[in-house]
This record gives sequence, structure tokens and C-alpha cells, in this order.
Amino acid sequence: ISPSVRLSPDTRSLFDEPLAIAVQGLGPRQQVTLQTSLRDETGELFQACARYQAGDDGELDLARCPALPGGSFSGLEPMGLLWALQPQKPFWYMVKKDVQRPFLLQLEVFDGHGDPPGRLLAQAQHERAFLRDGVRRVPVREGRIRATLFLPPGEDPFPGIIDIHGLGGGLFEHRASLLANHGFATLALAYYQYEDLPQEPTELHLEYFEEAVNYMLQHPQVKGPGVGLLGYSKGADLSLAMAAFLKNITAVASLNGPVAITSIPLRYKDKIIPSLPFNEEQVKIIDSNILDFSDILIDPFQGPGNQSLIPLEKAEAQLLFITGQDDRVVKSEYYATGVCKLLQARGKENFQMLSYPGTGHCIDPPYFPFYPIGNHPIFHKRAVLGGQLGAYSKAQVHAWPQIQAFFNKYL
Repeated sequence: ISPSVRLSPDTRSLFDEPLAIAVQGLGPRQQVTLQTSLRDETGELFQACARYQAGDDGELDLARCPALPGGSFSGLEPMGLLWALQPQKPFWYMVKKDVQRPFLLQLEVFDGHGDPPGRLLAQAQHERAFLRDGVRRVPVREGRIRATLFLPPGEDPFPGIIDIHGLGGGLFEHRASLLANHGFATLALAYYQYEDLPQEPTELHLEYFEEAVNYMLQHPQVKGPGVGLLGYSKGADLSLAMAAFLKNITAVASLNGPVAITSIPLRYKDKIIPSLPFNEEQVKIIDSNILDFSDILIDPFQGPGNQSLIPLEKAEAQLLFITGQDDRVVKSEYYATGVCKLLQARGKENFQMLSYPGTGHCIDPPYFPFYPIGNHPIFHKRAVLGGQLGAYSKAQVHAWPQIQAFFNKYL
């Protein structure tokens, strides 16, 4: 018998789902190298490889067999060939703009542990999809709102979530589409640099976000009386401000977010919250073209910083702070800890925190490739985002069901 790859599910799975990988028909204790490849929509190639040894029966099941040293990872890591995918172009972030088209994953099995690899023994292709069958993608152009709504299959009303991305503008749908597969009506909301929205706003208006909340609450397939917010980075400070000032916000999950308004002042009616001042002298140079901006924001809990602090004691919503302990863009663990202390001192108990070691600024759904260095959204220079590959990947896998459980509980 010739070697073959066995995948489960066999031809297609959701991007955030585990994939069981096995190879059968190898020789007893045969040494092989497994390699995965995936091209993103811009054509950039991501690859991972691992070295294995088959069992006495010529079977190799990644759920039972540890990877040997010398590849992208080692040890018992059934999903290592997915979470360890790395861009061949340095500092590249995996882009997913069109969630209606799956990524195509290539898996190849080579003989031996050589570099370059030996003879190709077997290969398989597998689709990693963002939409389960029956999930509907609805572009939203209502009033000023520019967004995409994802609706799970069926006619029932679903718990509603607004997903707000970080700085950089545009509309990102990868997280909202995956959440809809889990039974949430999810609105991916753009707020600048998209279609006719402002390109370089000098202030953001909370009324825009209030319009999005009202849109969700009047939608026949959104179960009220309130909505959830999932905010990442700048999107998290916007989500927390919405919880402090607007009605009908039931639950907010903040992913590596500040607890003060950052980079763009926020206006609501006649009130303006200034953005947190920063001190550019605190920029550290890591090497010739990579900078560390982790210390530049002024402390929001004291001095000139606290007029930017979001008055979270006004929020009725349940708050979940998810932080990477090695976040080098926002000191998110420090901020979340500080704000939880303030809330506790006010006798409030509507908050919880999940904190992940070895995890940087970027917390995506599971199996998105590690992104430790990227473009800084304000300074447009290469910046350290933080984290280590294994710890970061485990954090993404752990946090994702926690986020869903949080919204299921409170929505």
C-alpha cells in the first residue's frame, strides 16, 4: 500500500475548528517530514513543517505522535501544522478580505528528515472556510452605517454582537463571520477609511456607533433587549466608551484594549473625551528598523492622562478583559488590572479578566498565524507587537470559546 493522508473533516473545515491529521501506509518507524502551505488572498505564501516518525504499524496520527525537534515546532501538537504557519515574506499578516472564499491548505508528506526534503510520498488538499453552510452575509448601508451583518442559519432571533476592529481603518470580516457560525448575529462595523466614511478623522462620534446599536436592536433576527460588543485594540476603547455612555449594551469583550480614549478624540453630543497623550521620547529602538512603542502612552490613571479615562463606573454591561501579558502596543494587562481595581472600589462586580503569558497585542481567532512584528497603526513604522509562537497560539485557542461562553451567558 502506498502512503496516504487522512484528514477529518476530510475535505473542508471551518478556519477556527481543529483538523485531525494522520498518515497511513508508511513503513514501520519510517521518518517523514510533513509540510503545510497556504496562500492568502494577496498571494503570499505561509508554510510550516514538522518531523515525525511513524509507529511500528506504519501509522502516524498527529493526535498521538509528538513532532521531533528540527521543524517549526516539536512535541505533541495535533494542530501545530496549522498554528505554526509562517509567512515567507517577513512581517506579513494573513489577510482575509473575502470570507466567502475558503483558504486552500496543501499538506505534503516527504521521506526522511533531510533539508531539502526527500521524495514526496503523499499529499492532500483541504479547504479552511469562514462561513458554515447557511450563514448569510448581508452588506449593510443604513443611514451612515457601513458594515457587514452575518446571520446564522434559521429564522430565530440570535444574540447580537457588534465587532469593532482596531486602528488602520477598513472593514474586517474574519472574526464576525466565524462568530456567526457559532450562533451569533454579528455586525462587522467599519468606522473610518472605508467607502464614504472619513479617511483621516480628527474626532470620532459616538452617535455613529449608537446608530449601529439601534440598527441591531431593530433587526428582526437580533434577540434583544441589548447587544454585545467585541472590540480589539482601538475597537476595545470604543466598545468600553459605548458601554459607559449608551443604553442597551449588555456585555463587552475587550481584546488588548486601552481603558482610555486613544489616538482619535471621541465626541458624544456636546462632550469631548481627548485622546490619551503620548510621549514619543519613550520609543525604544530594537534594531535598525524595528521600534518598541510599549511605553509611549501617558498613564491614564494619573495626571494629564485621566481626562481620557473612560468612566466605566457608569457602565451597566458585563465586562470581559482579555489581555496578552507581552502586549507591546498597549499595556493592556496594566490597564485592565487598574480599571478592575477602580470598579471594585466602587463596589461593582461586573467585570472579569483573562490574562495570557507569552501573548502579544494581536489576539485573533484560533489558528491565525503568529504576528509578533507589524506596522504600528499610528506611526506607520515597523513595531514589536509581542508574544511567542507557542504561547500565543494556545492563548488564541483558549480565549475563543471563552468569548463565546461569555456572550452566551449574558446575551
